[in-house]
Amino acid sequence: MTKSLFIDGLRINIEIAGQGEPLLILHGWGSSVESWLTLQNLLAKDFKVFIPDLPGFGQSDAPFKAWTVEYYSNFVLKLVDELKLSSFFLMGHSFGGRISIRFAGKHPEKIKSLILCDASGIKMELDPKRKIVFQMSRLGNFLFSKRLFSGLKRFFKGVFYFFLRHTDYARARGVMRETLKLVVAEDLLPELNNIKVRTLVVWGEKDNMVPVKAAHIFKERIAGSELKIFPGVKHSPHREIPEKLSQVVSNFLKA
Repeated sequence: MTKSLFIDGLRINIEIAGQGEPLLILHGWGSSVESWLTLQNLLAKDFKVFIPDLPGFGQSDAPFKAWTVEYYSNFVLKLVDELKLSSFFLMGHSFGGRISIRFAGKHPEKIKSLILCDASGIKMELDPKRKIVFQMSRLGNFLFSKRLFSGLKRFFKGVFYFFLRHTDYARARGVMRETLKLVVAEDLLPELNNIKVRTLVVWGEKDNMVPVKAAHIFKERIAGSELKIFPGVKHSPHREIPEKLSQVVSNFLKA
């Protein structure tokens, strides 16, 4: 069932399926409900699954100004109040995991269990490719500021965006690009210690967006958490292995 809600003047699209205890899923940056429908249908056999298009994604309105992680966490609180969910299971993927970390630390009374799937939120050392892109951007900014090299501006921009074309920053526009800057500037590592709810960390072994070593940091910092790593899987287990992910999630939530 597709439903539209209005929260703080924003129209929010949300997909609801199944019966049973409520499970709220927060998607990653640049994603939407659409990429989660297969997993939702599988989980809907055991749970009532709520998946919203977060503000700025899918069919939901973009924020009126750039948002921080705190804004998104507050949005989730208003969303679950609107849905009349006093307590629920929470699952966050990538950027949605970042929001879930903040929310779980601030509102543990609302969460029955937490699942962090290839979650972002902690500062990691850049891989070689991203280091090159970062250095190119710094060089480009320096050259662009000099009139002598103004004729090279288009060339360097073209090269920079060629390397950056598959990144979230290259695809983001307007208020969402400013939002992304604010979001990635936050390091939530200290907040992992604040998570007291029962937690499962699931990760793709071959994740090329958030390396699997982050999963071990999550496991170490979140007291009593469990860790499941999927061999050969990249950043999106919900798309690559929905059946297996569904089974792992269901078994954990029903235990």
